[in-house]
Amino acid sequence: MGSLARDRDFRLFWAGHTVSAVGTHVTAVALPLTAALTLDAGAAGVSAVATAGYLPSVALPLLAGHWLEHRRRRPVMIAADVLRAAALGAVPVAWGFGAMSLGLLVAVALVVGAASVVFDIASFAYVPDLVEDAELAAANRALQGSSTAAQVGGPGIAGLLVQLLGPAFAVLADALSYVASALGIAGARRAEPEPAAQDARPGIGEGVRQIRVSPFLRSLTAHAALYNASAQILVVNLVVLAVKERGLSAGGYGLALSAGGAGAFLGAMLGLRVAARLGYGRAFAVSLVLSTGVPLALPLLPGRGLSYGVLLAACQLLSGIGLGSANVLSVTIRQLLIPRTALARSNGAYRTFTFGVLPLGAALGGVLGGALGSTGAMAVGSAGIALSALPMFTREIRTLRDPHAQRAAASGGTAVGVSGPR
Repeated sequence: MGSLARDRDFRLFWAGHTVSAVGTHVTAVALPLTAALTLDAGAAGVSAVATAGYLPSVALPLLAGHWLEHRRRRPVMIAADVLRAAALGAVPVAWGFGAMSLGLLVAVALVVGAASVVFDIASFAYVPDLVEDAELAAANRALQGSSTAAQVGGPGIAGLLVQLLGPAFAVLADALSYVASALGIAGARRAEPEPAAQDARPGIGEGVRQIRVSPFLRSLTAHAALYNASAQILVVNLVVLAVKERGLSAGGYGLALSAGGAGAFLGAMLGLRVAARLGYGRAFAVSLVLSTGVPLALPLLPGRGLSYGVLLAACQLLSGIGLGSANVLSVTIRQLLIPRTALARSNGAYRTFTFGVLPLGAALGGVLGGALGSTGAMAVGSAGIALSALPMFTREIRTLRDPHAQRAAASGGTAVGVSGPR
């Protein structure tokens, strides 16, 4: 990480970000488990709690991005952590007073999901102010690496906390993780720059306009939206195929999925090295070959039980490497090519398009699974994932070598960020 390892402010922010990421993945598992174990909720009840956590991603990002553009981001992130901690803290209190209800858990999931949306958009816009441009890629690698580690370890930590402490007090431990995150972020000494002055026409659609006028952002948004929707179709039916039709145990299925997280961590660490050798555009293309190409094999995997699980884990590992690399590259390029005065709004618009499709993809996965069977629906999902790569193979994107140089050229420098055809 170079000088970032000696940057106290970044280390504190990174620690807070990591704890927050772990808390997010623990919450996603612990709240539905609380519904199932303390309220004996059935599938509908558990689904209601889980869905409530994702609902804010449908419309809130666009509003939050617009609202955040002219505010300091660090106080907002601290407030979001405190709000998440308070909402989750209500669960053990209600349990202690015998007032636990499904409605309470749905409300808590909704509040935590909304605060997480605001936190993530603020964080995206804050990092370029926290570190120098030359260190931005390394900072994103560190943040993406810890987010991926949280994705791998969070569900396991949630299960362990529920087993050791019981569901209600596992949620309390989760609440304390957000307190720790707030303290880490608040510990930074570096003053955050003054927010940008209000635009002459600060319309809520400015973030959408930033996506529309940028070839890279248009392509990336189309890719991510189709990928996320198709991935939901795939995953909804993969669990049925793997566990019910191929005889893979629930534990084996979980381990196979964890291989994807491990691959994403490895990809996050390797992505910048590949970009240094090939350029950002070509490194992105190599990443997409893995992240969108390998899933085509999933509906075709042979075997049953353990043999099927090993093949599934291998596919998850390879596609995860590509996904982790692509995530680091895409975040860095977006932060460098988007004007600083539009980072929050553009990220809000981006999340609206790319996260808002998740419920739609999950619902479509159920419909296709019923109509085509799990294997046929997985084939549709994997084909959609592969097709999602097409917008990223335009010449302008493939030849992007150095977004730092392109940013310098856009601001009046002499560097050229896009090479000629090769």
